[in-house]
Amino acid sequence: MANITFSSPSLSRDVTVYAVAGDRGTILAVAKANKIPIPFDCQDGECGSCLVEVEILSEKRPYGIALTEKEKEALRQLGKITREEVANAEVNDMPPRYRLACQCFVRNEDILVKFAGDETIPAQPPHLSTAAKIYTGGMEISSADHFLAHAIKVEEDAATHFDGLAASMELCGNAEVGKLFRQLAGYSRLHLKQAKERAKGKDLTAQIPPDYVWPEHATPERTSLLAGDADVSRLDALRAALSGEKRGYEFYYAVSGTSKIPEVVALAKEFVKEEAEHVKILEAWIAREEWLATKHAV
Repeated sequence: MANITFSSPSLSRDVTVYAVAGDRGTILAVAKANKIPIPFDCQDGECGSCLVEVEILSEKRPYGIALTEKEKEALRQLGKITREEVANAEVNDMPPRYRLACQCFVRNEDILVKFAGDETIPAQPPHLSTAAKIYTGGMEISSADHFLAHAIKVEEDAATHFDGLAASMELCGNAEVGKLFRQLAGYSRLHLKQAKERAKGKDLTAQIPPDYVWPEHATPERTSLLAGDADVSRLDALRAALSGEKRGYEFYYAVSGTSKIPEVVALAKEFVKEEAEHVKILEAWIAREEWLATKHAV
């Protein structure tokens, strides 16, 4: 089984899908099945329109490959393969950096697939939930310091909350998920440190927003307390965490799209990118857990 993460400027954020036995085919087939907009035309390895960059994420040695003559010729014409890479693929079974999505078959290994996207189609912004709309009306960010004060509050609460979830999961024997929550808490503390460093030593205490100004009187990344229930399943805990991370992502995205202050927009976009990484991690875990749940139910 394999996690396939698609990354492109034409996507609002990276998308991870789980390819299961029986459903696997070429990268292009998986992309089409999951509505990932990899450009393509002939689908037969001749036009080169489905060029992608593939990075193996699994720690084990990559699976052996066989480059077709069509793919090798298309990559040569595109200037995306060297003689050394061809020889390495044929002699040592080491895949080249660039592939054609219609010719590259998904194996039992996690991969990152990067593609440029169709530049004639304007990039679409991510869908924003009702929560994001709430943030945009009534929480106007007035300055870069004001934004950083909000970010400090968000990341402080997120770190504390994920640590609490980790402790609950560890207590009830879900050590694997507990470890993930500890990792997410660490990310939040790292973002907290970055926000404080960007404040350049200023005391932003007076601008830290109290709980009551947020929707539901809680910062966006606090997930449902259900996620810390000792009886909750790993899958439910991950879904609750994902809900919180998406709300954090949406908050920063909403600020980046509505602020009239260039410095605030730039800062918010940095946080958007970081939150998107968290969402990607959780979506990959959820995809794996859902597949395991289906497998055990059979």
